[in-house]
Amino acid sequence: IVFSIGPAGTGKTYLAVAMAIDYLKKEKVKRIILTRPAVEAGEELGFLPGDIQAKVSPYLRPLYDAIFDMIPATEFEKLTEHGRIEMAPLAFMRGRTLNNSFVILDEAQNTTSIQMKMFLTRLGFNSKAVITGDITQVDLEDGVSGLASVHAILNGVRGISFVNLKKADVVRHPLVARIIEAYEQDELRRVRARNAQQDTSHNEG
Repeated sequence: IVFSIGPAGTGKTYLAVAMAIDYLKKEKVKRIILTRPAVEAGEELGFLPGDIQAKVSPYLRPLYDAIFDMIPATEFEKLTEHGRIEMAPLAFMRGRTLNNSFVILDEAQNTTSIQMKMFLTRLGFNSKAVITGDITQVDLEDGVSGLASVHAILNGVRGISFVNLKKADVVRHPLVARIIEAYEQDELRRVRARNAQQDTSHNEG
C-alpha cells in the first residue's frame, strides 16, 4: 500500500494510473479498480440526476482523463466490458475482497476515518493499493479527514509506504505552484494570528 500525499498539480493521480496500466499490461494483476469518495464540493450522489453511471462519471472524470492519455478510448471500453477496469464510488467497495487487483483511491482527503479503514481492509492477495490525496482540500462537512490521521496510525507498518509531494513537484502551469504558495502563506498567517490571539487571552486571564 502506498500513500501519495501532496498539493494539486503534482501528478498524484496520473502517476498512480500509469502504474496501474503498466501492471495490467504486464499481467501482474488481473484488473484495475479506480474509486473516489462521491462527496466533493458539497454534492452527493443522491441529489444528482440520472442513473448510477451518469451520477458516477463527474466524480471519476480526472481518472478517465488520465487513462485516456495512456490508452485509446476503444481499448478502455473493451477492458471495462471484460471487467479488467472498474470504476465505482468508494461506498461500493464495502463488503468486497479485492484480489489480483491494482486499486486506486483518489481524492482520499474526502474520506472519513471509517471509510479509510473500510477501504484499506478490502485489499486481498496479490493486490496493490495506491491512495492519493491533498489534505489541504477537504470537502467533508466536519472537515475531519481520514487521510489526515492515517500517517500517525499506520506509519511504520510493514508493507505501507508514504510519499509526500511538495509544491516544488507541481507539474502543471508554473502559476499553479505560485497559487499553492500564496494559499500556504495565507494559512500560515491565519495560524499565527490565532496563536497570537490565544496568547493575548491567556495573558489577560
